[in-house]
Amino acid sequence: MILMTKAELVEQIAEKINLTKKDTERIVNIVFGSIMNSLSNGDKVELRGFGSFRVRSRNSRDGRNPRTGEAVAIPPKNVPFFKAGKELRQMVDHSGAAPFEDDGGAPGSSGRDASASAGSDAYGESSEEDSLF
Repeated sequence: MILMTKAELVEQIAEKINLTKKDTERIVNIVFGSIMNSLSNGDKVELRGFGSFRVRSRNSRDGRNPRTGEAVAIPPKNVPFFKAGKELRQMVDHSGAAPFEDDGGAPGSSGRDASASAGSDAYGESSEEDSLF
């Protein structure tokens, strides 16, 4: 398994779009910051073809301290959740699939009808069509 760091991502993008690493890092930071700000406000971020980010609420529950076995109350919390888009799932599933090449269009811009994804996902949550990007 190979790990791609943020620095490697910046380097790869900088090479493709002929920007300096400093300018590219600023762009990457703005994109990631926008996603994090949207999630912290409770908004959903949907990147067609790539996936969607949302916040899920975890209920309080009883747990156990692994050292002592003592019962511990775990408070409710909100956690970020990512659901891969259809094209990303297909690309990962088909190891022989051609890697994404920048053709000037956004991933997922296949022209399919946006209402085709309406309904509920595998987790029973309705999928709103409120794309932020």
